[in-house]
Amino acid sequence: EVQLVESGGGLVQAGGSLTLSCAVSGFTVPDYNIGWFRQVPGKEREGVAYILKDNDGTYYADSVKGRFTISSDNAKTTVTLQMNTLKPVDTAVYYCAADPSNSVTFARAYWGQGIQVTVSS
Repeated sequence: EVQLVESGGGLVQAGGSLTLSCAVSGFTVPDYNIGWFRQVPGKEREGVAYILKDNDGTYYADSVKGRFTISSDNAKTTVTLQMNTLKPVDTAVYYCAADPSNSVTFARAYWGQGIQVTVSS
């Protein structure tokens, strides 16, 4: 059974850092596209950063390039999102998702339960 569990969210001041972790089970990271998404009330879910399956690279939204880094551990069971220089606009519920298909649409993704990140000004 595929499961994703996020951890590490919370409240931080603008300019600070947080590290989100996504513990995966039922598969290993190289077999799936893994992504971090975020959503605020009233807005569509936004893709923030992805690790592509088969170690085929990473993707970052323009809004987080240079500030966020996505990586996986050597055991390939945890995907981490390091978030630096946080801004109030980064406030959202963050979700981890995993999709086994070759396309990077996450249309068939499994999703975690989400975790709140709040950045105060």
